[in-house]
Amino acid sequence: MNYFTNYHEWRTTMIDQARLTLDRDYCNARIAVLEDENAAETKTFIKLYGAPYNEQVIVWFHQAVLEQ
Repeated sequence: MNYFTNYHEWRTTMIDQARLTLDRDYCNARIAVLEDENAAETKTFIKLYGAPYNEQVIVWFHQAVLEQ
């Protein structure tokens, strides 16, 4: 599996390839899920990518919110 190594790479992929807007509502919803370690989606994400990467993605979503 490929991991994003920096915010710019992650943001560009989310917008250009995944066609996401990364608006405040979307980012806050993703943050809520990724911070909920009991959510099935989050458990799967952590199993695939690890807890440190999950935390990094949360940081990137917070950064995207700040850019609104």
